[in-house]
Amino acid sequence: ESFKEFAELLNEVENERMMMVQNASDLLIKPLENFRKEQIGFTKERKKKFEKDGERFYSLLDRHLHLSSKKKESQLQEADLQVDKERHIFFESSLDYVYQIQEVQESKKFNIVEPVLAFLHSLFISNSLTVELTQDFLPYKQQLQLSLQNTRNHFSSTREEMEELKKRMKEAPQTCKLPGQPTIEGYLYTQEKWALGISWVKYYCRYEKETKTLTMTPMEQKPGAKQGPLDLTLKYCVRRKTESIDKRFCFDIETNERPGTITLQALSEANRRLWMEAMDGKEPIYHSPITKQEEMELNEVGFKFVRKCINIIETKGIKTEGLYRTVGSNIQVQKLLNAFFDPKCPGDVDFHNSDWDIKTITSSLKFYLRNLSEPVMTYRLHKELVSAAKSDNLDYRLGAIHSLVYKLPEKNREMLELLIRHLVNVCEHSKENLMTPSNMGVIFGPTLMRAQEDTVAAMMNIKFQNIVVEILIEHFGKIYLGPPEENTAPPVPPPRVTARRHKPITISKRLLRERAVFYTSSLDESEDEIQHQTPNGTITINLEPPKLPQHLKLPMQRSGEADPGRKSPSRLISDGKLEPCPEVDVGKLVSRIQDGGTKTTPKATNGPIPGPGPTKTPPFHIKRPAPRPLAHHKEGDTDSVSKVRPPGEKPTIIRPPVRPPDPPSRAATPQKPEPKPDIIAGNAGEIPSSVVASRTRFFETASRKTGSSQGRLPGDES
Repeated sequence: ESFKEFAELLNEVENERMMMVQNASDLLIKPLENFRKEQIGFTKERKKKFEKDGERFYSLLDRHLHLSSKKKESQLQEADLQVDKERHIFFESSLDYVYQIQEVQESKKFNIVEPVLAFLHSLFISNSLTVELTQDFLPYKQQLQLSLQNTRNHFSSTREEMEELKKRMKEAPQTCKLPGQPTIEGYLYTQEKWALGISWVKYYCRYEKETKTLTMTPMEQKPGAKQGPLDLTLKYCVRRKTESIDKRFCFDIETNERPGTITLQALSEANRRLWMEAMDGKEPIYHSPITKQEEMELNEVGFKFVRKCINIIETKGIKTEGLYRTVGSNIQVQKLLNAFFDPKCPGDVDFHNSDWDIKTITSSLKFYLRNLSEPVMTYRLHKELVSAAKSDNLDYRLGAIHSLVYKLPEKNREMLELLIRHLVNVCEHSKENLMTPSNMGVIFGPTLMRAQEDTVAAMMNIKFQNIVVEILIEHFGKIYLGPPEENTAPPVPPPRVTARRHKPITISKRLLRERAVFYTSSLDESEDEIQHQTPNGTITINLEPPKLPQHLKLPMQRSGEADPGRKSPSRLISDGKLEPCPEVDVGKLVSRIQDGGTKTTPKATNGPIPGPGPTKTPPFHIKRPAPRPLAHHKEGDTDSVSKVRPPGEKPTIIRPPVRPPDPPSRAATPQKPEPKPDIIAGNAGEIPSSVVASRTRFFETASRKTGSSQGRLPGDES
């Protein structure tokens, strides 16, 4: 109402202002414009005429003054007359111009002041009308001020009540229900299934609890379609299980008007709880599809279920891409298992029904095998199977698993054979379904095997469970051809030569790469392994020798140099195999060997040395790689380190020949001694005399064996 009064007042004031503007145009602007055009404009024209006549007169006067007096009298008189005529015209123009200036100066006093006075008169009239309007508006203005003050006072007095109301609404913002309003209302998303998929449509829903009426108004109008509110009568409401759908805050309702279940999504967990309370919703029933003890065992119903699953999979879906890897709907899986294991009619399910797709059947099969009270490959053999899978030796791994399979109970072995045969058939179509034995091992490893207790170690052994299943698939024909022979000894795990961390677990059949190895000349008969500290790390000496060909000749090599790619002559045995071993610090190792071995052999002889049978030689395993040798010792560097050799003792071969073999000779070739006090002092402090003697005996024995088995060795002639 106040705005209406304000509008009327402002309209009247605006009308008066428009009249004042119109008067200003008529009384002030137009008269001044006419005076400018008529009086001042005419004066400007007179000025132009005066300037033009004056210019013509003065130019004629200049020409007249320049006339020569020698001209004829008649010409001079004519020129004088013309000058007088122009002077008369110029005089008249100057009088008219001066008169017009005087007229403008006098007339502007009233022609300008009179319009301004008329405008001021109209302005005063407009202001007087505004004052009258103000006087007329003054009573309403005073009344409005009183009303505003009363409203302000009322707001201040009710502020405490408003704050209390606000506090109550904050505590329960969605439980406040006004009389005459629906029980609950708000936004919900509805799941709608179409031919090309599923979509979620936003609705504004209102629910009346007394009549159980749900009114749904679509918020997203489709182009070209008129959609109005939809009234549904509620039958029941159930909360949707979290694992059964990929959306949150969902619940299902069923109505009289629509067939089937309608899935709704609330805005939050609290909002879903309010909707379910208003609709008297219920919680879903949680139950496992396999609950009874007899159904948790490998009974006839279980075998029948597995055979039916395998039959339908191999008939309809063995070429399905991602078979067993793609999971089915959890609801459909539970429905299938509940129907098949129903105590009233177990096994009475038609797998060819369109309700059961391949994903549901494969997921049901895996679910059944995972929920057995004991896995198919039993808890008792779990540790042995994992231990066999951890072995690096492929033959032992296969033999151990072959033996353990036939230790399973009869039903378990029958079920395992049924499943592995099926997995072999699946893997034969790996080009279509992309499921290789490795993939099937990953899927069925935890299904067929599991530890009795869930520990960290059990989790780390999952990959070995996968390897067991992979081996069963790849070697199905050999394993299930029959049990291992009774007279054969059970497989024994091979000794571990190096740490497992250097060799990853694999079922690859690739041969190991051979590496060079160096040996020391010391041998302890009472110990299996000896460790020596060297500048490059710890050397572990294993006294169980590998085998080399009998007729392998000695490589050519100097005493202070070592070739990592060649083999040591102390590796000569009759087996014909090579022992792989990492590289070592060649220069330092050979230097130490010769320093210790030549203290008792200052001179070397050529020719064969007979001796008894073969002697074990120690391989080396170096824990870290060694750099290349920095210095080389020349021939005869260690001759100064000498001791008296007992009479009759045969000299020891210090190093292999450096040139093609010569005819054998027993004559000893003396070497020129080059004494080095530093080396002598250092080596004497490092190696005791007992070790030197042991090395001496070792070289004698090895030389006699080499001479008796291969013939005479050529001597070293420097």
